[in-house]
Amino acid sequence: MANTRFFLDTRKKSKGGLSTLKVALAHQKETAYIILDVRLLPEQWDSTNSIVINHPEQERLNLFIADRRIMIERTLLILRDQGKINKLDAKGIKREIEESLYPERAEKREKREKKERDKNLFANRFLAFAESKIKKSTNGIYMHTYKRMEAYMGSPEKLHKLAFEDITKEWLIRFENFLAKTSPSKNARNIHLRNIRAVFNEALDDEITTFYPFRRLKIRPVATRKRNLKVDYLRLFFEYPCEEHAKKYRDIFKLMFLLIGINAIDLCNLKDISDGRIEYYRAKTNRLYSIKVEPEAMEIIERHKGKNYLLDILDHWKDHKSFISKMNKTLKNIGQVERVGRGGKKVYKPLFPQISTYWARHSWATIAASLDIPRDTIAHALGHGGNTVTDIYIDFDQSKVDEANRKVIDWVFYGIRPGEKSRDHKPKK
Repeated sequence: MANTRFFLDTRKKSKGGLSTLKVALAHQKETAYIILDVRLLPEQWDSTNSIVINHPEQERLNLFIADRRIMIERTLLILRDQGKINKLDAKGIKREIEESLYPERAEKREKREKKERDKNLFANRFLAFAESKIKKSTNGIYMHTYKRMEAYMGSPEKLHKLAFEDITKEWLIRFENFLAKTSPSKNARNIHLRNIRAVFNEALDDEITTFYPFRRLKIRPVATRKRNLKVDYLRLFFEYPCEEHAKKYRDIFKLMFLLIGINAIDLCNLKDISDGRIEYYRAKTNRLYSIKVEPEAMEIIERHKGKNYLLDILDHWKDHKSFISKMNKTLKNIGQVERVGRGGKKVYKPLFPQISTYWARHSWATIAASLDIPRDTIAHALGHGGNTVTDIYIDFDQSKVDEANRKVIDWVFYGIRPGEKSRDHKPKK
């Protein structure tokens, strides 16, 4: 049974020398303290009889203390009769007593706790996680997932009631089936599942939940159509007599290939070359890249040199997106061109109607693999390494990437396989 004792806590005093009257609650070798709304001078408290003395309002205060004593004892009796008292620690009993002594405090505390609980519900954690993403595009991807979950649940209110424990494996399977109605691509649906998993991982780290449905639900990608050109096709594409206005776009595609599939936004934002290398932080991953600029790449750079940037792309286009949109459209049309009708309308018979800037990166990796360049070297060239504990302690030899790129260029541009006698690298004008 819990024991209580009224006492004046003289350890802390106000400026006027007043101390606070408290109740010490002892239970299961622990003590909790309940603060009463009474302030007294040390000489105004009779600790032997636990009553107020020598105070102008001692009668009212003693009635107040007696009332509080009765309320506390009644609460303890109720807890005992309900079989709860031995299941609670001292702090738990204190909370029960304070709810009976100060209902308004209990109401405020309940609101605070509800607010805290709501903050840690799945939807609110998901929104906070999305908001934490600095890049607008990344935030947009998460918010797209959020909108799809809203549509699946039927309303924002229903989604906001979900706890992490409500997102079971069965819930995720039903959600994916719902997505399949409008998104036939398994890999596209996987993006939504991975976004949900990322929020679960953060909640686990923050000890918000221990529930994790992804232990039993694996997100497996589906192999997609390869977006690359074989060597012979790549050579044909590089040498094909295309229209004059398409030459610059093909030059940029070729440069992307020569720079190991550099991303369009990073290519547009390059500033300069230092010691024969370009160094930049990739916009997508914020990962540092360092690529040796080979003579073939330098020739293209010199031909399209910019004023404020390494290349002149942003001298003529407002941003990289508008340029790449036009570039992809033009690349897709490279091929045979005929004029038909009286107006001489152009009709295109493209070599590769699906080609895009991404093909430069995929083609480089595929050709490198065909030349037996180690997978580890290819991974580092593409920026896929550096995620393991080993990578933290071992700096990858960048010369291996430089050598790999040179081998790829020799094979594509000159037909020289690794190990064969090399020739001087003089880019074609």
